[in-house]
Amino acid sequence: MDQIISHSNVWVLSAIMVVLVSWIFYRYFSPSSWQEWTGAGVVQAFIIALYAEMYGFPLTIYLLVRFLDVDKTNLSANLWSSLFGVDESAMVVFMIIGLTFVIIGVSLFARGWGQLHRAAREKRLVTDGLYAYIRHPQYTGLFLALFGEGIVHWPTIFSVALFPVIVLVYVLLARREEALVLRRFGDEYLLYREKTPMFIPKIKDWRRMLTRDKFS
Repeated sequence: MDQIISHSNVWVLSAIMVVLVSWIFYRYFSPSSWQEWTGAGVVQAFIIALYAEMYGFPLTIYLLVRFLDVDKTNLSANLWSSLFGVDESAMVVFMIIGLTFVIIGVSLFARGWGQLHRAAREKRLVTDGLYAYIRHPQYTGLFLALFGEGIVHWPTIFSVALFPVIVLVYVLLARREEALVLRRFGDEYLLYREKTPMFIPKIKDWRRMLTRDKFS
């Protein structure tokens, strides 16, 4: 296969994006236990694989051309552009949708991180702000950001395969963290857990969660 694939072989940009996104991730998800390092490792693999394909070598596109009947005349490193074959219009549409998820996700885990650390300094259980709607806004934000970038905007074989693994790892991590919080706060946390969803807020709370506490 010797067709030119657009948006590929820009390895310098690939490296820059890996470093930048990794810095943002570790800024808010500093691992300390081996369980947290396991989750961070899977996310790191997701980041490297995603941007290596996005700007470097488009393995997913090569495999689709090799094993499926994909039009070879208008190939792009982006899956949507290669499948729909309408210039870059499909990529732009999915990019806008995906970046919407990314912006919401980054906002959630950045705000959640701030609220959690403020409560830790005050030695209290955090139940206000974003935590009034879900128990783990940081993880919900992480899921949304990775989904938007690696599933909606620029899906690859590795990003699609690793995303459910990341979700599983962080669900298990969240349960472990809740057990520790329960031992510390007892009935106070039990009452909070009974009335507050884990990752997905109630339908009526979505708008309030995304807007009311925007700067808290």
